[in-house]
Amino acid sequence: MFIIQSYPLAILFCVITMLCWGSWANTQKLTAGKWPFELFYWDYVLGILTFSLLAAFTMGSIGSEGRPFLEDLQQASGANLLSALTGGAVFNLANIMLTAAIAIAGMSVAFPVGIGLALIIGVLVNYNGAEKGDPLLLFGGVALVALAIMLNAVAYGKKSTSSEKPATKGIVLSIVAGLLMSFFYKFVAVSMDLENFEQPAPEKMTSYTAWVIFALGILISNLVFNTYLMRKPLSGPPLSYGTYFGGRFSLHLIGILGGAIWALGNLFNLIAAGKAGPAISYGLGQGATLVAAIWGVYIWKEFADSSATVKKLITAMFLC
Repeated sequence: MFIIQSYPLAILFCVITMLCWGSWANTQKLTAGKWPFELFYWDYVLGILTFSLLAAFTMGSIGSEGRPFLEDLQQASGANLLSALTGGAVFNLANIMLTAAIAIAGMSVAFPVGIGLALIIGVLVNYNGAEKGDPLLLFGGVALVALAIMLNAVAYGKKSTSSEKPATKGIVLSIVAGLLMSFFYKFVAVSMDLENFEQPAPEKMTSYTAWVIFALGILISNLVFNTYLMRKPLSGPPLSYGTYFGGRFSLHLIGILGGAIWALGNLFNLIAAGKAGPAISYGLGQGATLVAAIWGVYIWKEFADSSATVKKLITAMFLC
């Protein structure tokens, strides 16, 4: 299997993760008004699962180091399989909330609040599990992200004074998503041997196998979470599976692409975690907050008609 041996390469992979995690939501924006986010999300999940399997049977099965995917899967313990599945379920619930928040409040609000909060708590949780990295730099960055979240929330509140209910719902969904998102990575990391990718401990999984089980956890939990949301959507009438299967192929393809983009980022993040450590790998990946905010503010113009005060607050957020 493909293994990273260089620390600088691990950091590069984390930066690619950041770009992928911060950009996938553009595919949701492309379907806005044409395709409810609940239906978009099914294609997104299928994109994640498909990419994880492709990666496992290619990068995860080549070379002489580590265990190839199928062999690794057969020897994994039930506890580790369950941990990765749980991580997928926790992530899925969090991501559904985040996707709903994007639909209501936009990328430039949902990501800084939701993913910013996930970064803060997630770095603390993962650093407690494996103390790799300079704590002063790591937690100094976390403090700046916390300040950026507060500035963004204030800016959104001022922008949305004419529609207080949507503003409140967008912020609340983002916060709930962030709290849940903080913990999914820990479940996946526990199921892997992060200390030795070349010769993983018995019953532990490689990053490629853990990634497939994680994706299955997303799919299985989606049958519960998203089916419920389709029956009781956050906005609009109830949706049916007939509507989903009757959708245009181009709309389905956009959702699958979104899932594949996120999946590429997550795969690179898990591969990098062995060399960089889970706290740094997760924290850098969640720099997606900044990438998504750039898309939302400068490409989608989500704050275009805001006052000078709001624009100053957004600028301060970017600086933090």
